[in-house]
Amino acid sequence: MKIVQKYGGSSVGDIEKIKIVADKAVKQKKAGNEVVIVVSAMGKTTDSLFSLAKQINTAPPTRELDLLLSTGEIVSVALLCMAIENLGYKAIGLPGFLAGIYTDTVHTKAKIKKIDPKKILEEIANDKIVVIAGFQGISAEDNITTLGRGGSDLTAIAIAGAIGADRCEIYTDVEGVFTTDPRIVPDAKTIPLISYEEMLEMASTGAKVMQARAVEIARKYKIPFIVKSTFSERGGTMVKEMKLEEGAIVTSVTLDENQAKITFFHVPDKPGIAAQIFGELGKEHINIDIIVQNVSKENYTDLSFTVASSDMERAIKISKKEGKKLGATNIICDDNIAKITIIGLGMANHPGVAARMFKSLAQENVNIEMISTSEIKISCVIKKNQGKKALKAIHDEFFK
Repeated sequence: MKIVQKYGGSSVGDIEKIKIVADKAVKQKKAGNEVVIVVSAMGKTTDSLFSLAKQINTAPPTRELDLLLSTGEIVSVALLCMAIENLGYKAIGLPGFLAGIYTDTVHTKAKIKKIDPKKILEEIANDKIVVIAGFQGISAEDNITTLGRGGSDLTAIAIAGAIGADRCEIYTDVEGVFTTDPRIVPDAKTIPLISYEEMLEMASTGAKVMQARAVEIARKYKIPFIVKSTFSERGGTMVKEMKLEEGAIVTSVTLDENQAKITFFHVPDKPGIAAQIFGELGKEHINIDIIVQNVSKENYTDLSFTVASSDMERAIKISKKEGKKLGATNIICDDNIAKITIIGLGMANHPGVAARMFKSLAQENVNIEMISTSEIKISCVIKKNQGKKALKAIHDEFFK
């Protein structure tokens, strides 16, 4: 059986934890399985490296930033291989480019174009445990690229698909996927089984368990995976394709505090204006989330949208440039916001769900600034300092 295991930064945060991961890998090898391990950088290494870069240059060139950040995973790879060898088993470490991970040319958030698994399969055939650096690949221009926050999840899922793995296991420091963040709501419950669609919405709306793009790839190629704790045998959440069942309502509640809202005031209300604004943002690979346009007055309107906090500075710079062209009277940015979301298959067939969410917010005197809905989610933009109490209130409404 081919098994791909991914271990996040908290799972390889120090030498003792790396030894635990080595033991788990060797245990699978002893059981007769072919083992591929994908690892993240140790603990907060990526944050530390990014901080070093910012001390040198407040806007570091992205090519060199990727080169710097990629070193964190390589440290984890080398140490884990040494730990496995110390247990008497053969291991080989592969940076992303040696593992055949080819990406596009967009630095800091590259997308995987293809994976050539030849080297991985050769080393498996040589009876080795293969340890691969997550979060990174190589572009057609032979530059090291990184896949964005949580990119090791994407590496693991993509590798599992490329080598035809029988099982993909995502190890973290929690016992699976919860109904909400257990650090904020201690009585959050583990979800034993969840659909790709629900998991994708959770990852996209603030849950820190999985990278959204990784779930997207898993869904596209129907690669089931399990999320479980490195340090406990309890719990675990299986993510797979599921059929809609009558009666399904709310699976989870998420909170994303890394959001910013940009508002254009008094722009022309005519065809092509939104295309011009969002087209320029798209050229810079800035993802837009919630969009709200006010009722037109005298052929002018106000337009608001949200972006990730990490894209805020670039987004406001572009927005001011476009706003000047359009004759907007003002453009403001508010980073004191959060997005709270309820998620569940079949939610659209239960009209009372939105009312319950809004009621629980009203009872806590939480004002809603923006609303977005789909078949399986309802998102509200609120003030950041009210996020945690809003999360607790909504979770209590649906899970108590």
